[in-house]
Amino acid sequence: MTLKDKRIVIIGGTSGMGLATAKAAAALGAQVVIAGRTSEKLQRAEQEIGGQVRGLALDVGEEAQIKTFFAEVGQFDHLTTPGSTIHGGPFLTLDSASAKADFQSKFWGQYLVAKYGAPLVRPGGSMVFFAGMWSQRPQAGAAVIAAINGAIESLARALAVELAPIRVNAVSPGLVDTPIFAGLEPARRQEMFRAFSEVAPVKRVGRPEEVAEAVLYLMGNSFTTGSTLYVDGGYLLR
Repeated sequence: MTLKDKRIVIIGGTSGMGLATAKAAAALGAQVVIAGRTSEKLQRAEQEIGGQVRGLALDVGEEAQIKTFFAEVGQFDHLTTPGSTIHGGPFLTLDSASAKADFQSKFWGQYLVAKYGAPLVRPGGSMVFFAGMWSQRPQAGAAVIAAINGAIESLARALAVELAPIRVNAVSPGLVDTPIFAGLEPARRQEMFRAFSEVAPVKRVGRPEEVAEAVLYLMGNSFTTGSTLYVDGGYLLR
């Protein structure tokens, strides 16, 4: 299935994996709608993406904004949701407010985007959620993140049944070099990347463009639904 002239909505398309997905979709001739928090980031992303692109402001933590956003967007063909940020922390010391905020951003954000977006998906369309590798291989200090990612994978499978024939899938990235890590102290960032590279069979961290390819595959393959695609450099094998 070609994505040329298809309308693709990307929640969080201003940086990292979302921006890479928007660029790849636009390069294939898709009409792209990106959502982000600030007009400055949206304008910069629009210029970087090129092609047929439109940016709209959205805070996925606000249900009313999500509802208004989709009312403005109207019908589309495919939706993906790479735009959340979570922090996690040790289970016994992480305060409940932070844990709930992480769920609000990544799980409930995607849940509500699907709820208000699904009625606007055209025949043959799809939704692609974002989970993460710790759903299958948790680490100490990442219990909340693991739980969120597992819930997202389960949500994708359940909605693939309930919303059929809309196809619903998830991608589960490994460690990917995105701007989210720019705020880390350089030595800590380097150590994190080194540790992942030692374990992953491909011996390196991922690139946003590689995750974007997986997202576009799930959009374009009309016989794939209810699946989670692990784009993790083989991390789960070790």
